[in-house]
Amino acid sequence: MNLSDTELERYARHIVLREIGGGGQLRLKAARVLVIGAGGIGSPAIEYLAAAGIGTLFIVDDDRVELSNLQRQTLFATKDLGKRKVAAAKARAHALNPHIEVYAVQDRVDQGNAEQVRDYDVVIDGTDNFATRLAVADACLRHRVPLVSAAVSEFEGQLGVFRGWEADKPCYRCFVGHDPERPGISCAEQGVLGALTGVMGSLAALEAIRAIAPFGEDPAGKLLLVDALAFRFRTLTLPKDPGCPACREGQGTQP
Repeated sequence: MNLSDTELERYARHIVLREIGGGGQLRLKAARVLVIGAGGIGSPAIEYLAAAGIGTLFIVDDDRVELSNLQRQTLFATKDLGKRKVAAAKARAHALNPHIEVYAVQDRVDQGNAEQVRDYDVVIDGTDNFATRLAVADACLRHRVPLVSAAVSEFEGQLGVFRGWEADKPCYRCFVGHDPERPGISCAEQGVLGALTGVMGSLAALEAIRAIAPFGEDPAGKLLLVDALAFRFRTLTLPKDPGCPACREGQGTQP
C-alpha cells in the first residue's frame, strides 16, 4: 500500500510530524474504524477521521436528522432534515475525502449484533444509551479491540480509552459498574452545550488515531474530564477492579 501524490499533499501536515510520518499515515490508510452513533460525538469524530485519511470508516446509527440536532451535530445541514443520519454522514465523509471508503448502516447496536466490533482496529462509542455502551464495551473486550468512549452532558464531558484485556488496564465495566438498567437523562431533558460535543468528538477522533499510529503517552486506563463552566480539564487514573468478571473473561480470550 502506497500514498499517491495527491494523498502525500493532502496529508502533508501529518507526514511532517516525526511521531506520525509516512509510516503512520500508511497505518491510518490501512485502518478500519467503527463509529457507533452519528450524533454530537460522532459528527466531529467522523469528520476528523475522514480528513485524517482513515482508510475505512463504518458508521452505525438508527436515527434521522431532526432540527434540534443541528445545534451540535455539525455533520448535518438544514437540507438534511428527515434524512437517515448514516446516509447524510456517509455523503459528508466522502465529500471531505474521496480517498477513503465509507460504509453506513441504519441500526441500533445491542448484544445481538455488537460482535461486529471484531472486524475493526478501533471503535468509537458516542451513543447515549447505557445498555448499548455496555454491549459495545463487552464485545470490544472479548475481541481485544481498543474502545474510545466519549460522553457529554450539559457543560461536562468525559473521554476514556479502554483495553481491559491487559493486566494493568481497566475495562469499561471497571469504570461504570455492571447495571444495564442504570437510569439516564437525555440531552433533550438536561440540555448540552453544542461546542462541547465538538471538543469531545474531536478528542475521540484523536484517540482513535493514536490507537492506530501511536504517539505520546498511552491514555488507556485514564479518564479525561472536561468542565466547561470551570474552564478546567482534569485527568484521573482509573483503577482496575481485581474482581471484575468481564476483565477475567477478556484476558482469557484469544485475539
